[in-house]
Amino acid sequence: MTPDSGLERFTLVIVEKPKKVFIKTLVEERTENIMASAAAWQRKEGKNQKGGLNEAGRKSYEREHPGSNLKAPVKKEQAKKSPKSASRRKSFCARMEGMKKVNTSSKTANDPNSRINKSLRAWDC
Repeated sequence: MTPDSGLERFTLVIVEKPKKVFIKTLVEERTENIMASAAAWQRKEGKNQKGGLNEAGRKSYEREHPGSNLKAPVKKEQAKKSPKSASRRKSFCARMEGMKKVNTSSKTANDPNSRINKSLRAWDC
């Protein structure tokens, strides 16, 4: 080959594949990084043990979704005091009951510790 021919030389480098253990640790590190960077409303810290989101979860959701205005669940006693709260509770219960029927398996629907059942209990549905 002459320098005028326009062809260049390339060097082929063969690299061994990383071992499975190395790949597994990379995946674990990425998962931990993703969970650490997730907002509180997606993690345990933002969820109420009795269902729904706690105050920290609602605030973190509102930070990520400007313009949203999440409110705490309405109990039966609170709904009796305000017709606006009563209609909000009625609407939520109807919507969530429909979601429970359509979007959950029978195992989840019958599990008292599932998030949807906890949420329905928090609203006294």
